[in-house]
Parts: sequence; structure tokens; C-alpha cells
Amino acid sequence: MVHVFERLSAFARLILFDKRGTGLSDRNVGFPTLEQRIEDVQAVMDAAGSRRAVLMGTSEGGNMCMLFAATYPERTVALVLNGSFAKGLWTEDYPWAKTPEQVEEELASIARDWGGAFDLSNAAPSLADDRQARDWLAGYLRNSASPQDAIALWRWNTEIDVRSILSAIHVPTIVLHRTGDRWVNVEEGRFVADGIQGAKWVELPGNDHVIWAGDADRTLDEIEEFLTGIRPQPASERVLLTVLFTDIVGSTSMAAELGDRQWRDLLLRHNDVVRMELHRFEGTEINTTGDGFLVSFQGPTKAIQCASTIRDRASELGLTIRAALHTGECERRGNDLSGIAVHLASRLLDHANAGDIIVSRTVKDLVVGSGIVFQERAELQLRDVPGAWQIYAANPTPE
Repeated sequence: MVHVFERLSAFARLILFDKRGTGLSDRNVGFPTLEQRIEDVQAVMDAAGSRRAVLMGTSEGGNMCMLFAATYPERTVALVLNGSFAKGLWTEDYPWAKTPEQVEEELASIARDWGGAFDLSNAAPSLADDRQARDWLAGYLRNSASPQDAIALWRWNTEIDVRSILSAIHVPTIVLHRTGDRWVNVEEGRFVADGIQGAKWVELPGNDHVIWAGDADRTLDEIEEFLTGIRPQPASERVLLTVLFTDIVGSTSMAAELGDRQWRDLLLRHNDVVRMELHRFEGTEINTTGDGFLVSFQGPTKAIQCASTIRDRASELGLTIRAALHTGECERRGNDLSGIAVHLASRLLDHANAGDIIVSRTVKDLVVGSGIVFQERAELQLRDVPGAWQIYAANPTPE
């Protein structure tokens, strides 16, 4: 979410506020109508000295922005809608929304689970197995509203119907929606775009509803181009990093033996262990590879120590880890990492046996004096990597 705010504020003055009764706004003040909410928006704009602004709304926030743009076009520069809908409940002429029965199931879930680890399987499927993301969102929601307030707001959202005002919106509008959105059907986004004259419709790949999950930058690129006329080019830099790949040995057979549920629980525990050690040794998670991680470090010593600790702690879970490292120049573009160093570390992992921490000669030469012992393995030709490479197994001494 911070990344979303930073991207938006890089090309615009970003004004944020919590709607009445939630977050840092006054509590226990009842729940305003859409009309009252757009009056609140005016009050915030006036206090911030903003005469005209782009209104950006995600999910049910889009409904309020639509009404504001239709009512106050003189104060609306443009309208940005993401994952939005026009109507909160199913009817024959709006068949994509939730049925009353589905809404009651959701309300029962809120009453039972609000404040606990949030189920992201619909809101952000790409993060459904990320316990850190689930716990973070649980805390975010606890700070946003009480269970009773959340139930009232949720029920109020189902009563929204802005279909009749779409034709009254006459400001530049972009409507963005992910094709597989599990929370708000993509057809609802198309309905909104079709109802607003001249609206730009952008359908994006992915199945996450919340803007900060999945490929958030793809969505933000479209927004920035629509508002500024310039397609942002991601900045890249070349830096010297140590790249670490980890992998669970025999994960396929273990998953088949344990079954989906037990394997998923074990994998979550493994991921928690890895992320805890990355934090401890100042590593940066780049990506997960199903049963392994791609990580970068500023230097090789901490990378080897981290790999060793992950191996030992995974062993306590009944898992066998192998790892490979190389230090070299990488191209860093946003949260992504590429370059020969990444490819080489990946190829080294192919030559790691169970429990091995395999490193290149470059890594070995850079940690002279660290007390780490190396065992010479072989000189290899690595696939798609030019030259011959001497590899070693690292055996760190205890801290």
C-alpha cells in the first residue's frame, strides 16, 4: 500500500482521508449517505486548498467518486475507477453482484473473524498463502473499524446503486479492472465503463481485487499515463549484490505423501522461517519459486550465514534445503532483479545436493578471513553461462 501511495505522489499531490466513522476520522458518528460523503470530500479538498482534483476510487470508493464527478464536474479534473461496481446486490438486470444469501454469509464471517488473520483467497489470491500479508491486513482492519461498524458498512455497501447517474458523468474517466477479480466481477467494470460516455476501459491480467496486490505497477502505469500523457519507464540501476537461491529437496514427493492441506501448512511454516531469517540477516526477498526463494544481500558473508541458518531451521521442520549463491553485478528495476549473476546462481543450484550451500569462486574469494570453510567440488560448464566455473560447498562456523 505504501508503494501505491509513493507511486501516485511521485506525479501528483496526493490527498488521503478516512471516511466518516472509520480509521482516524471520528468514530460513532453513524454512517453517511453517498451524498454526505461527497460533502465530506469537498470539506477535505477545501481544507487542503484543492480547488479541482482527480477523484480516484477503488471498489466501493468508486461509487462515491462517480457521484462526486456527476454532481461537481467543475471540481473534478478526472475520474479514476479501479475494481469498481455500479450496484451492490444481484438483480436480473445486474446479474454479477452478490446474492442476499452470499452477503449474509460474508456478514457472518465478519462477525466471527474480524480482527483475525484475514482470508485473502478472494481479495488477493496472489497473497493467500502469505501469512505476513494476512496478519498485516488483519491489523489494518482492526485499526479501520470495529466489528459492529464493519458489519454496518458492509451491509450499507450492498444497498449502493449508481446505475442511473453513470450517463451524467462528463469528465475524463478511466475504468480499470483485473480480468479474474474474484471480489467484483470484471463484467461490473465493463458495465460502468459502458455507462460513462467516453470512458477509457482497461482490462488487466490478474485475479486480485485490492490494488496493492499482484502487479500493482501495471495498474499504476495506466493511471499515470492517463493523467499525465506519459507512459512511465521503470528506473533501473546496476548494483553489486549477492544472489541466493534456496530450494526444498524432494518437495513434490513430500507434497504427495502429506496431502494438500498438510503440505500447505508445512510450506507456510517454512516461508515464515525463511522470512524471519531474511529479516535477521538483512536480506531482500525478490521472489518465491513455489518451494524456494530468490533473495539478495549487500554482501556474501551474511548471505552464507543466512542460508546456513535457514537450512538448520528447516531441518527442524523435517525439510531438507539446498542453496546456491553468487556475487555479481545485477540490474535492479523496481522490485525485480535480473542479470548474469541471477542466472549463474540459478544454474549453481542445479549442482547442489541435499543440504548443500554451493557458492562460486567469486563468493569464496570475497569472504577470506570470515572463518567460513569451503570444500572444493568441481569445475563446471554451466548451461547458458559462458566459461568454466569452479564451485565450492560452504560450511559456516557457528556464530
